[in-house]
Amino acid sequence: MIAALFLLGAGALPATASEARLLVAAESADRVYDLAFDGDDLSVREVIDVGYQATEIEGPHGLTVSPDGRHWFVSIAHGKPNGLLYKYDAETHELLGETELGLFPATMQISPDTGLLYCVNFDLHGDMTPSTVSIVDVDGMVEIEQVVTGSMPHGSRLSPDGSRHFSCAMMSDELIELDAVTLEVVRRLELTDGTGRRAGGGHGTDAGASAGGAPQHAAVAKPTWVQPHPTKPLAYVALNGVHQVLEVDLKAWKIKRRFPTGRAPYNLEVTPDGSRLVVTYKGAQAVGVIDLKSGKELARIPTSRPIPHGVVVTADSRFAFVTCEDRGAAPGAVDAIDLETLRRVSSVDVGLQAGGIALFPATERPDAPSRR
Repeated sequence: MIAALFLLGAGALPATASEARLLVAAESADRVYDLAFDGDDLSVREVIDVGYQATEIEGPHGLTVSPDGRHWFVSIAHGKPNGLLYKYDAETHELLGETELGLFPATMQISPDTGLLYCVNFDLHGDMTPSTVSIVDVDGMVEIEQVVTGSMPHGSRLSPDGSRHFSCAMMSDELIELDAVTLEVVRRLELTDGTGRRAGGGHGTDAGASAGGAPQHAAVAKPTWVQPHPTKPLAYVALNGVHQVLEVDLKAWKIKRRFPTGRAPYNLEVTPDGSRLVVTYKGAQAVGVIDLKSGKELARIPTSRPIPHGVVVTADSRFAFVTCEDRGAAPGAVDAIDLETLRRVSSVDVGLQAGGIALFPATERPDAPSRR
C-alpha cells in the first residue's frame, strides 16, 4: 500500500533563486521525503511511503523529476529478484504507474531529447558480470530495452542535450557512453589510478573483454559517479577506490586532469555555472568544493552525519543539498551548504539511510495544494 503522511501545511513554493523543492529517498525506511528550502532553512513538507510489502525493506534508491516538473520517479532496488520503477504525480504524490527493471535499479535521469528514462541496474547479486541500463517509456511506463554495459554500473547521467548517456562501471573500472537515440554503446574508457597500474594489479592498456564487452579483471579505481559539464565537452568521474576525481575530455575520449580528494569520493555535481565541482566524501564525513579552473579544493565542509551520499545544486549555483546516512538506528539527514560562504547553513532529519536526491526544476515547480 502507498500512503502519504502530511507533516507540514505548505502551499506553492515561490520561484525565487534561493528557494528550492527537493525529494530524498530513505532506503532503509521505504520513504521519500518532499523537502522545502526557503533560502535559510530546510523543512519537511510531506513524507511518502513507497513499496508494496509492509513486512519488507524494499529500498527506494534513485530519484528523478521529469523535465516539466509534473512527475517524479523512484527506483525500488530490492525485488524478487528484479527491482521496480514507480511514477508519481508531483502535486498529489499519487502513484500513477510502475514497471519492472533489472537487478537492483539505482540512479536514473530522463532525456530532454528522447523523453525516455535511463536507469542503471547496479546488480549486487552473484558474480561481477556485466549488468545493464534499462530504458523506459515513461508515458506508458514500459521498459523498452536493457543495454549491457559493465559490472555494477552507477552514476546514470545524460549530456546536457540528452543525446548521450554516461555511466561508470564500478567493478570493471570503465566509463561507458551510450547513444540515447540508437540505444547502443558507442565508447568505453578504462579508468585507472594514474600510476600505470592496470586494474587487477598489472600494467599496460589492453584489457580482455567479456561477451558483453566489459573487461574481466578486479576493480582498482571503482568509479561511482559521472557528471557531464553543463557547457563544455567534459565529464567528471568519482574514483571511490583511489580517492580521486577525473576530468575526461569527451572529444578526445581521454583523461585530461586528476584531482585528489578526501577519502572515498562517491557522488558529485558540477554547478550549473560550470565553475565548481561539489563532491561527497563518503569516507571522510565531508563535502569537497573544487574550483574547476585551478583544480584546487576550496573547502572541505563537515557534514551533520558520518556518511555523505548524494548531492544536487540549485540552478543559480548558490546552494548544494547533500544526503547523509548515519549508523545503526540513527536517522539520516539532508544538509544545505552555501557555496558562497562555503558553510553548512541548515540540516533536517529524514529516514534511515538517506541516499537518492533530486531537485524540482527551478522555474517549473508544480504548485502543491496546502495540506494539514
